[in-house]
Amino acid sequence: QVQLVESGGGEVQAGGSLGLSCAASGRNLIIRTMGWYRQAPGKQRELVATITSGGSTNYADSVKGRFTISRDNAKNTVYLQMNSLKPEDIAVYYCNAQTIFREYWGQGTQVTVSS
Repeated sequence: QVQLVESGGGEVQAGGSLGLSCAASGRNLIIRTMGWYRQAPGKQRELVATITSGGSTNYADSVKGRFTISRDNAKNTVYLQMNSLKPEDIAVYYCNAQTIFREYWGQGTQVTVSS
């Protein structure tokens, strides 16, 4: 089936930057929308940012001006550049991909921000 593999998670100092990458693998994939969601300890999963195949983006208010989402359609890969990281950004970040058939999720990558 389809697999989403995230990479780039880790630990950074508050105010630092981190870049996430997610590659979708599978045959003849047509992915309409890709995005990032996150789940902080004790909280529900929330949208971080999404991007369509046409390049339209959507960001959560909490990350606007700090995070940038981009994608490489040919590689079915989505990226999330995170700048000015805050302790509030600590969470497991999940990659998401939407096709005409169904929705897929990655297993998540941990982002930790040290105060």
